[in-house]
Amino acid sequence: MKPGWSVDPNRRISQYAHTVWNVKDGAFDDTPNAIAQTKDGYLWIGTLAGLLRFDGVRFAPATTAEGQLFPRVPINNLLGASDGSLWIGTPSGLSRLKERELLNYSSTPVGISSIIEDHTGTVWVTRYRVTDGKGPLCKATGKELHCYGKADGIPVEYGVGLTEDSLGNFWVGSYVLTRWRPGSSSKTYFEEELTHLKGRPGVIDLAAGPAGSVWAVLEGVGPKLGVRYFSGQSWNSYVVHGFDGAKVKGHCLLVDRDHALWIGTENQGLYRIHDGRADHFGSADGLSSDSVNGLFQDNEGNLWVTTDWGVDLFRNTPVISFSTREGLSAGSTHSILASHDGSVWVGNVGALDVIRNGEISNIKSRHGLPGEVVQALFEDKSGHLWLGLDDKLMVYDNGKFLEVKNRDGRALATGGGVSAITGDREQNIWAMVSGPRTHHLFRIRHQRVREEIPLAGIAYPEWLAADPRGGIWIASYGDVLASYRDGHLEATSLAHGDRSFTIQSLVADGGNSVWAATSKGLVHWSDGRWKLLDTQNGLPCSSIFSLIKDDDGSVWLYAQCGLLTISGPELNRWWERPDHKVAVTVFDSLDGAQPRRGRQQPTAAKSPSGQLWFVNNTVAQMVDPNHLNRNEVPPPVHIEEVLADHKGYLAHNDLRLPALTRDLEIDYTALSFSAPKKVRFRYKLEGRDGDWQEPGTRRQAIYSDLPPARYRFRVIACNNEGVWNTDGASLAFSVAPAWYQTSAFRSLCIGSVIFLVWAIYRLRVRQVANAMSVRFDERLAERTRMARELHDTLLQTIQGSKLVADDALEKSSDPVRTRQALEHLSDWLGRAAEEGRAALNSLRTSTTQRNDLAEGFQRAIQECRLHSPIEASFAVAGEMQDMHPVVRDEVFRIGYEAIRNACAHSHGSRMEVELTYAQDLTVRVADNGVGIAPAVLDQGRDGHFGLQGMRERAARIGAKLTIVSSGEFGTQITAVVPGSIVFRRIGASRFWKIKTRLKRKSRPHQN
Repeated sequence: MKPGWSVDPNRRISQYAHTVWNVKDGAFDDTPNAIAQTKDGYLWIGTLAGLLRFDGVRFAPATTAEGQLFPRVPINNLLGASDGSLWIGTPSGLSRLKERELLNYSSTPVGISSIIEDHTGTVWVTRYRVTDGKGPLCKATGKELHCYGKADGIPVEYGVGLTEDSLGNFWVGSYVLTRWRPGSSSKTYFEEELTHLKGRPGVIDLAAGPAGSVWAVLEGVGPKLGVRYFSGQSWNSYVVHGFDGAKVKGHCLLVDRDHALWIGTENQGLYRIHDGRADHFGSADGLSSDSVNGLFQDNEGNLWVTTDWGVDLFRNTPVISFSTREGLSAGSTHSILASHDGSVWVGNVGALDVIRNGEISNIKSRHGLPGEVVQALFEDKSGHLWLGLDDKLMVYDNGKFLEVKNRDGRALATGGGVSAITGDREQNIWAMVSGPRTHHLFRIRHQRVREEIPLAGIAYPEWLAADPRGGIWIASYGDVLASYRDGHLEATSLAHGDRSFTIQSLVADGGNSVWAATSKGLVHWSDGRWKLLDTQNGLPCSSIFSLIKDDDGSVWLYAQCGLLTISGPELNRWWERPDHKVAVTVFDSLDGAQPRRGRQQPTAAKSPSGQLWFVNNTVAQMVDPNHLNRNEVPPPVHIEEVLADHKGYLAHNDLRLPALTRDLEIDYTALSFSAPKKVRFRYKLEGRDGDWQEPGTRRQAIYSDLPPARYRFRVIACNNEGVWNTDGASLAFSVAPAWYQTSAFRSLCIGSVIFLVWAIYRLRVRQVANAMSVRFDERLAERTRMARELHDTLLQTIQGSKLVADDALEKSSDPVRTRQALEHLSDWLGRAAEEGRAALNSLRTSTTQRNDLAEGFQRAIQECRLHSPIEASFAVAGEMQDMHPVVRDEVFRIGYEAIRNACAHSHGSRMEVELTYAQDLTVRVADNGVGIAPAVLDQGRDGHFGLQGMRERAARIGAKLTIVSSGEFGTQITAVVPGSIVFRRIGASRFWKIKTRLKRKSRPHQN
């Protein structure tokens, strides 16, 4: 992981964000001794009771790959090596934890005092208890320790402190200090000072500096003990401004990335030394304990401190505070002013405070301050400082305070406090004075009042801003914004009397433009128009205490919810489109912002270097827009645990969860320690979620009732600066199916359903076929009876009548007359016989024993040729099958009607007739004639029932009738009859039963 920036050494320690985890609050079981970070981003804390893993939010006991807890033994020191392993030093020996596999390096108890990694990546340790006679300095090689002792040039029996300098030398601390390199001679130091300490630690800790220099902590205090510094072959007590190494009982050392030296002491807290100056931070300042055990700097540059009573974190923030701890005279800041020489003036109670180069000085009464409460501040173009002091208006020039006088030369009696001071382009100074009952505006020139303007028409005037065109702007504490120019005062109400609306700061812009910070948002007045930028436009909160613009034209708002910044282009877009939602960057309390309303003008200021300053009645705060050190380290993301129905599983790929898993929780984390509460996540469960989910800062994903399948869970995260780790972490897992959720069971169910549907369908078809067969049998019996009646009655009668007529013709007395009558009778009876025979044939044709549709269609085609010149073709496909007579008759009538229509009405030259025996019976009649009009095709022709009859016959026998007609291609009529209805596909016994039943029904009607 690429390291981030360091904690800024130019700040006081008290100006860092400081977080504490205390033993007494239950964060740890026992005293934390050491802290380290592994390559995967986790922090590890070694305590007297064992090893903990920390992700910035949760402390968890360390476990191995088998889920076993790390032994509860005291841990002296830790090292996160470059290969991702964690090295652990205990009173019992050395261990390595890598990928949750624990390796112990010695079966003989030896006390490990220091662990380092050299420039080649080799791990070295010192041992303060040596029982195997192998020497105090060892390096890890494979799964063994190779140790060096007196035979190798190391003259001590035990080792404590250990470091490698920039020249590749190892420094081993003991009751003497040894400088050693493998294969070369060693050199010892502090024999005189430390020999009497033999058997005691002696050199407790070491830290390497530049060019082979080294800092050493010697046990105890005194002229030759304490913190010493080696450079240029000489050792010196380390003394800088604010720190004397001989008087400090040091315990541990750290050189951070900005080369600042951090010193943890046994009972005096924490020191930091940079550029020859020392800064101190102890329990009185909030450190968990004055007894410091260890120091560590993480990948983001944050500094960690372990003490007897907890763990402390120090980190940079974009917003820096200056309080009484840094030197302010009091915690009651009224106003702030950045002068042209870079000094920042703070109006306070009892003093005028000055911040120069990060250092604070105070001008109090003993330094000539002629008053108690410093109120409004202003610097004119000549560099003079104007200030309201109690009820006086003063000028500070060359270390002297001069009182502004009235026109008559007497001291100005303001009658109230000076809340605001400004200057216009004509070099006039304007001062706002607010008394118990009256409010006045004074115009001053050459430190004398030239004009006094009562402001009786404006309730509670409080803010002033110079108008670049001339004159000034005036704002009340309410909603009144006024312009005073050339003796004329023009006022307008911004909220029309809304008492909840208050103007809280005022800044003039170029031209006829002014910005006002209000309780309802940001107001911009320009050329007689004003608009309000509020939460509907993207502001996270409405109440704004003060505002200022930076060198790039961005506006900074000191608001109730933090320090907000909006770029100039965003403001321009909002001015053109009042409904535009602006992009806002927010610095909240985690970034150091402590916004509250100031009391007097100005409450915000910009220094020549671009730094922005604010006051909040307690402290002064600064942000530098040109040096906002961003945390560019993307946070490592890890999936830690899976809980399935409240049972925990280690997160690993191809995790298999049991069947019927109902409640699933996936715990994940992102390792950013600068501001863990601002780390945001996105996750997606592939196979379930269609898009990324936005849980915010929540570190669990919860699902319920996942169906059995394979899934892949992905999670990504960003740090407090919005830098995303888009690779994130992923976890492939599956939910096993229950027996009834398997593919085999599902296939069986599908097959069963299909079989059941098929069986029901077949049963229904058989039921329909049986019902139709019964109806057809009844019709057949009735038609047979009618045919017999016709044959036995009508036809015989007609035949007898014809015989009588023929006989009369032979025996008539009036031959001529009788012959004529009989001839007529004969003709008439002959025609009746022919018609009767034709009707009889039409009733009995389909019941012939030949059972041949093809022959019937051929006769119909021949009859067609007698009345029409159309060419006809006829084809039969498939093997003829036995058909039910009634169904066959209906099919014949449909085909016959189609053939007759083609002959009579198509006006075509060609006709095709096809009869197909297959799974179903199909009849197709097609011609190339003029087609059938759509209206006729849909509704039929008046007085004609051919098409209607065809459809009715098809419906009665369950056939599918299709009629396709076109004026271009002619007409095609197709009838498809299900084979289960028309063909006799039944067993022989069933066939003979039906045949016998038909015979029994017809027997009584035979002669």
